[in-house]
Amino acid sequence: MRASSILRYSAAFSLAVAAAGFAATAAQAADKISIMVGGYEKQIYLPAKLAEGLGYFKDEGLNVELLNEPAGVDAENEMLAGAVQGVVGFYDHCIDLQGKGKFVESVVQFSQAPGEVELVSAKHPEIKSPADFKGKNLGVTGLGSSTNFLTQYLAIKAGLKLGEFTSVPVGAGQTFIAAMQQDAIQAGMTTEPTVSRLLKTGEAKILIDMRTMAGTRAALGGTYPAASLYMQESWVKDHKDEVQKLANAFVKTLHFINTHSAAEIADKMPKDFYVGDKEGYVKALENGKAMFTPDGVMPEDGPKTVLAVLSEFSKNVQGKAIDLSKTYTTEFVKKAM
Repeated sequence: MRASSILRYSAAFSLAVAAAGFAATAAQAADKISIMVGGYEKQIYLPAKLAEGLGYFKDEGLNVELLNEPAGVDAENEMLAGAVQGVVGFYDHCIDLQGKGKFVESVVQFSQAPGEVELVSAKHPEIKSPADFKGKNLGVTGLGSSTNFLTQYLAIKAGLKLGEFTSVPVGAGQTFIAAMQQDAIQAGMTTEPTVSRLLKTGEAKILIDMRTMAGTRAALGGTYPAASLYMQESWVKDHKDEVQKLANAFVKTLHFINTHSAAEIADKMPKDFYVGDKEGYVKALENGKAMFTPDGVMPEDGPKTVLAVLSEFSKNVQGKAIDLSKTYTTEFVKKAM
């Protein structure tokens, strides 16, 4: 073969290889599923990072990117804008959004209790019940977030009106702690491990505990499905294979949670999630592990409780004909069992 022919052949071969590589990269990018988590260091959303740590996404052949967003309402907005395909957040958004004409459904139900705690600053012993929220600043992760929904419900149930207290968006973790230390909030709703950190230092006390089923029923009147993987109904319909694989990975993760100790689970989590106190992290997980469903199936009585709570204060659902059957599906988790 002449030198000129060899050069032409080499150039053509190089172009073919480059084109194939570009096509593979494009395919890989197209296959990526981005899921935004409403604060993946929160124990209520533990299944997201745990599934990644256990390698269950890879086992299903999935390329999942977990993105962190401290406030669930902002994660929801990213999904509606098409920036991410799914959200790990509270199921109540599925009902709230239907009231706005947007159809979103929980495809894997992680928990049957909120895992939330209303904490009161040690500087304000006068707050003995939600009736004492009048005139107070109350910490929530974000305005329009599930913590804000629950805070409004508790206050209204205690006889207050919207406007008689102020919801202050302070996030979770260190930003929540700083807000309480600086008296920017007098009480607030948050999750583990933030709860245990403030209890340990004596800077706060528990007013309402929704980490357990009993506490949840007492505060909210029934089972309250909370943390979930929810997605737009249209995306689920067009990507059933991918959704099934996600359900497979998360159902395996929930089974792992229900068959392993809190210490064994903690060992699979990023060390920075402990915030320098692994013992406290494990203890908090021991206390709250029962919130997780064993199989990802929506509790039968749960959606009605959530709708009843939202109907107390939310103009998005009051007077609206909400079809609860369109706010969740068990199609994928039942196939995964």
